[in-house]
Amino acid sequence: MSKKFAPAAGLGNRHLQTLFPRFHRPKPRVETLRTWYPTPDGDRLALHAPAALVDDPQRPLVLVLHGLEGSVDSPYVQGLMPALLERHYQVAVMHFRGCGGVPNQLARAYHSGDSDDPRWLAGELKKQLPNTPLMAVGYSLGGNVLLKWLAEDGEGSPLTAAVAVSAPMDLSACSRRIDSGLSRLYQRHLLASLKASLRRKAANPQLAATLPNLDDPQNFRNFRQFDNAFTAPMHGFRDSDDYYTRASSKPLLKHITRPALIIHAIDDPFICPSAIPHKREVSAQVQLEISKQGGHVGFVSGSLWRPHYWLESRIPDFLADYKDIQSPGKISAV
Repeated sequence: MSKKFAPAAGLGNRHLQTLFPRFHRPKPRVETLRTWYPTPDGDRLALHAPAALVDDPQRPLVLVLHGLEGSVDSPYVQGLMPALLERHYQVAVMHFRGCGGVPNQLARAYHSGDSDDPRWLAGELKKQLPNTPLMAVGYSLGGNVLLKWLAEDGEGSPLTAAVAVSAPMDLSACSRRIDSGLSRLYQRHLLASLKASLRRKAANPQLAATLPNLDDPQNFRNFRQFDNAFTAPMHGFRDSDDYYTRASSKPLLKHITRPALIIHAIDDPFICPSAIPHKREVSAQVQLEISKQGGHVGFVSGSLWRPHYWLESRIPDFLADYKDIQSPGKISAV
């Protein structure tokens, strides 16, 4: 149990921790340059960076993986970027396919176990920046993707260090948690966003013909229904149970060989506490920082009038311990 995070007075509630950063964070936006990377399957990935990336062994590149329906504009991403830049890191944000308001070019989109895309993009970045250490930070869905990627690559990982925040490491348990109580409000919001993204894609008649029925309300009743109707068939899974089993990172955490920090709150309204791994379920390279409070990607400390976004100091502090480690050269082909 980590004692390093303490919620701000008046913000101890899980929902306040989750929602406060979204609505009360200062708004100066970090402008970024967007680069498109054509993928081998005929699609493309967007990478957003505040400045042109340079090959510099003294300035590691931190690849950021956002959460479900997130983007470079997500408040937690906008908060992390300046915190990393102040510490002399380079930073780039990968948009999962179809995120950021721009539909992708294939029927498939992205999902919680989609480790192939960041793995491929990391390979492209290592070709572009062969001497630059590569690190990664993943939030929520992006955190589960990151942990799965680390575990699958093992000793072949191109990353020198990584941080996962509020990751749904057991997708089946998490689908039950978000379909209960007040958490259904978050589920409703996210499903509405997913539906809007699919409708943008369906503006292309060729892609529309490949999509399941967007007008059937049962397909958007909860995440299990959505994953049965969309995620599973569009990404090669038998059904939602097959998807949850194969895409969850929790069973793989013992295989991680790079320094990794998992930050999580027991009161996370998105994620069942049973999804949180015990120390015996992770490798010696994984550090668990589990707090009683913090909500989902919240972790607001300080005070109500002078909030401190704790993740924006904790994440750079952890990565700093590995800043001078030579970047691994081998890229796994898994």
